[in-house]
Amino acid sequence: EDFLNLIFKAMMKDVLNSSHPVSSAVQSSEQIEEMFDALSYIKGASLLLMLKHYLSKDVFQAGIEVYLHNHSYGTAQSDDLWDSMNEITNGTLDVKKMMKTWIGHKGFPLVTVVRKGKTISVQQEKFLYRVEPENWTSDASYLWHIPLTYITNRCNFTHCTNAYLLDQKSGM
Repeated sequence: EDFLNLIFKAMMKDVLNSSHPVSSAVQSSEQIEEMFDALSYIKGASLLLMLKHYLSKDVFQAGIEVYLHNHSYGTAQSDDLWDSMNEITNGTLDVKKMMKTWIGHKGFPLVTVVRKGKTISVQQEKFLYRVEPENWTSDASYLWHIPLTYITNRCNFTHCTNAYLLDQKSGM
C-alpha cells in the first residue's frame, strides 16, 4: 500500500508539464542534483516492474544477471542495462528502443481501449492532468512503446495472458 501511494504521488508530479524525463543529458552538477528526485526513483522502479512483468520474471532476472556480470567492478550507462536485456531476448524484442520511450519522455500515456463487436482498438496520447500555460509545450509527437497484456475467453488456466506492444499512436 505504501508503494502504491508513492507511485500515485510521483504520477501526480509526472503529469504536470513542468515534469522531467527519468534520463536526460546534463550540463552541470546542479542539473545532476535535480535529476535525482523522488520522481526519478519511483518512476524508475515502476518502469522496471513493468518491464519485469512484460518479459517474465525469469527473462528479466537473466537480463539483470548479464548486466551485473558484464559491468561488475566497472562503470555503466543506462543503455547497458537495456543491451543486457536485448542479449537475453535474442532479438525478439528491442528492449532498448521500448524503454527509451519511457525514460526519455516526461509524463506517461493515456491508453484508450474501444471494443466494437469482436474488434478491439487501442490508442495512446500523452496524459496531462493540468496544463500550466506558462510552461506548456506541445507533446503531440510523444510516442511510447506500451506493453499491454490481456486475457481472452480462450484461457485454459495454463497460459492465460497474452501480450501486445503498442508502438504506434493506435493499433488493433
